[in-house]
Amino acid sequence: MHPSRFSASRRQLLRAGTLTPAGLTLACLGVSAAEPFPSRTIRIIVPFTPGGGTDVVGRTLLVGMQAALGQALIIDNKPGAGTVIGTDIVAKAPADGYTLLMTTSAIAINDSLVKKLPYDTQKDITEVALICTGPNVLVTRAGSPYQSVADVIAAAKAAPGKLTYASSGNGSAVHLAGELFKNMARVDIAHVPYRGAGPAYNDLIGGQVDLLFGTAGGVAKLVAGGKMLPIGITSARRSAAYKDVPTIAETLPGYEADVWYALFAPAGTPPAVIATLNAALRKAAETPAYRDRLANEGLTVAAGTPEQMTRLMRAEEARWRKVVVDGKVTID
Repeated sequence: MHPSRFSASRRQLLRAGTLTPAGLTLACLGVSAAEPFPSRTIRIIVPFTPGGGTDVVGRTLLVGMQAALGQALIIDNKPGAGTVIGTDIVAKAPADGYTLLMTTSAIAINDSLVKKLPYDTQKDITEVALICTGPNVLVTRAGSPYQSVADVIAAAKAAPGKLTYASSGNGSAVHLAGELFKNMARVDIAHVPYRGAGPAYNDLIGGQVDLLFGTAGGVAKLVAGGKMLPIGITSARRSAAYKDVPTIAETLPGYEADVWYALFAPAGTPPAVIATLNAALRKAAETPAYRDRLANEGLTVAAGTPEQMTRLMRAEEARWRKVVVDGKVTID
């Protein structure tokens, strides 16, 4: 082709907006301008230390998601500041679907509990899907004098401020479960936050703290091994996985503080990428093996659409804002 005729043709294509210079080069090479998703490893930020309920939920789920996506997914634990550190990493990550957040209802709680978040929950993070829901569990160590919720309330009223309860961190769902308990029972129990569930479990077993609010999945093995004694479930109804454990509401009517787990991405992630991730998550979560695994931990699969998760987030933010305000809950 004559150089001037080629140049004119190229200018016409560019003027028509049908081909960019980069696109022309790729087209000449027979390469698509759009990179298929996913084409490399996806990193899942978990804002907790290893060994907690999020690990139980996440690591098995990721096996199924890897199979559905055809790419590796890795968990990267980034604990600290009541899940804020890990959440902030995702909020500031490129919106390309390769850095995601797997967290709990702590993300909705922190929206009102933490006064100066380094990110805007509504503007910087977008929902991929709800994964599952389940109760938290109030536990003591084996041999504890507190064998029931009534024992705890009586001891707390007899000696205000003497009892201690551990949680996996400030702003976590289990922290607020404890604060709601204190508020409704009108007792003073000192909160001892940890940098993750594992250290909190160790100190409860070792006798450094009296009580612990933990996730059903996180404490399951320790309960089964006899190292922890469950004395109350935070759900409105008893759990099949803890069928002999009464609900806290049976002693404290109206009490309910379940936890949920969900997957999030940076705001601005393309809708097609969100849809791909959502489809892979739902496929992995709805397998009988995964449902059975979660059921053994006291959890129920509840995977849905991104839009359903967004509605849940807004409702949960409003719900826990009321708990924070009414209970005058603050963190250091």
